[in-house]
Amino acid sequence: NRSRFSYWHILIMTRVLLTPVFILLAIGGIADCFTTSPPQFSASKYGISPKQSFLLPSSRHVGASGRVLPAMVVDNIDGGMSRQKVSKRQFAVKTLARTAKTLVLLSLYTAPALAAFKKKAAVEATVEATVETLHTGQKVANYFRSFGIPDLGVLALISALPVVELRGAVPVGLWMGIPITTVLPVCVMGNMAPIIPLLFLLRNDSLKKLMGPILKRAEKKSSSLGVGSLSKQWASLAAFVGIPLPGTGAWTGAMGAFLLGMPTAVALSSIFTGVVAAGCIMSAITLAGRTGGLAALAILAAVTGKEFISGEKGEISKQDFLEADPYWDQSTVPVNTYKNKAPFTGKVISTKRIVGPKATGETCHIIINHNGDMPYWEGQSYGVIPPGNREKDGKPHSVRLYSIASSRYGDDMTGNTGSLCVRRATYWCPELKADDPAKKGICSNFLCDTQPGDEVKMTGPAGKVMLLPEEDPQTDYIMVATGTGIAPYRGFIRRLFVENTPAANAYKGEAWLFLGVANSDALLYDDEWQSVKQSHPTQFRLDYALSREQNNKKGGKMYIQDKMEEYADEIFNKLDKGAHIYFCGLKGMMPGIQEMLQGVADKKGLDYEEWLKGLKKNKQWHVEVY
Repeated sequence: NRSRFSYWHILIMTRVLLTPVFILLAIGGIADCFTTSPPQFSASKYGISPKQSFLLPSSRHVGASGRVLPAMVVDNIDGGMSRQKVSKRQFAVKTLARTAKTLVLLSLYTAPALAAFKKKAAVEATVEATVETLHTGQKVANYFRSFGIPDLGVLALISALPVVELRGAVPVGLWMGIPITTVLPVCVMGNMAPIIPLLFLLRNDSLKKLMGPILKRAEKKSSSLGVGSLSKQWASLAAFVGIPLPGTGAWTGAMGAFLLGMPTAVALSSIFTGVVAAGCIMSAITLAGRTGGLAALAILAAVTGKEFISGEKGEISKQDFLEADPYWDQSTVPVNTYKNKAPFTGKVISTKRIVGPKATGETCHIIINHNGDMPYWEGQSYGVIPPGNREKDGKPHSVRLYSIASSRYGDDMTGNTGSLCVRRATYWCPELKADDPAKKGICSNFLCDTQPGDEVKMTGPAGKVMLLPEEDPQTDYIMVATGTGIAPYRGFIRRLFVENTPAANAYKGEAWLFLGVANSDALLYDDEWQSVKQSHPTQFRLDYALSREQNNKKGGKMYIQDKMEEYADEIFNKLDKGAHIYFCGLKGMMPGIQEMLQGVADKKGLDYEEWLKGLKKNKQWHVEVY
């Protein structure tokens, strides 16, 4: 564009600017025609006196200085003796007249070229205007075509691109004149080609870190895909990929499926179904307009929606099948169904990182299938036996307890799964300036590294300390957690506010959650808490203590006890009225909390030890720390 602009405009500007000059010079040339005397040259300039000049031969003369003189000079000298001297102005006019003739000829010569340039520029401008109206996919297709790639190859390439994908490639294929019977399979294969290696490449930690921002956006867009049973996840992913809306598609679906820990085979089959559906929808829209698109979309809805409709009906009728009779009766709570010597072998369904990049460490949400053979209640723990033997004595590793992070129905509401919230335990070596693998947590690293299908040896369920007393539906619950201590409360809140169970239908009290973590990126299950807060604003309260982002009233870091102290009077009043308070997390949290509570009790004139003894006697005080 710039080169054409330069040449074309230079020619135009040259003609415009020089036209008046040409006119003036032409007038000067005409005036010069009436001039009778040519320019004169001085004989003395060549060392010749006027008297000697007539003695010189006409063809060649030599001056006094020995210089050879041109015949023209001699002629001028000879003629100049009898002619009148012409002024310098006349000489300049004649020189300019000759120059003007040359420029006029040049201008006339370039006129056809200028016309050609104008014509070419007009054609190119028209072409450019046409190109600018092309779809992105068509522009990309034209670019690949310029390399001599066959049209089918171009179609496969643009189908593989995340910018275009199949939904943009199908119309392009028809625009290229390729039959729809060829366009659809080529686009499907092209769109699926990068998805298979992508699912495996995302397992690489370096690549995951490099693609952090992209994966984070993909996770937000596809966060709903991991809800429900495996078959429901399959259907939701197929619909996500198949419906041609902004932000959806095979690439985003693949990244979302990976982040949600869906099994690779399930993810691939679901994405393939969605890609085929998207191809059919786009073909119908391109060939039959809006009516065809709606018809194809209805077919997709029928295929994927069947699972949601049937699943939803089934779940509504089954959301009480694990309840006691009455639902609050704790006499049948399962305890230690499986022991260390005869553990249960569960299979991992998914392992998903649930903290942001700036979190202090990695925390994972792990869903394990127990086939309904290892039932539990909210507030209980599973024991996990990591594989391998201890280095010091060669004996099998001992069991580690993890609070269960789901209700008794599991995240898929089938009663066949249980979830764990696990923080990867690492040790930073000052000398190595890196994590020391020899001192990492054996079990936590095993669990955080699990892949779908991996086996996990489990014991339990264990414990009754953290159970919910559901007999009185007016009871208030105060839940205090640091880090992964949030696990049992996720089960509580799902049971009270999310699930359609007798406990949820009966509950009329208030649940108040305090969570302490380092920063916003370390918050656990925040999206779930916000959703419950929105759906039950009068029954669910939420307060965070972010030690690296907030300050307490003294100007120091905000720890969990500082956040509780802000509501000390209200907490004491609730406890006096029968509320139950729960503590779960690192055992280091308790000294600070108890010190804060004792200080408040002293201000109120209460004997803290007696007050605490009363809470324990009434079973209002629940502690599970590690």
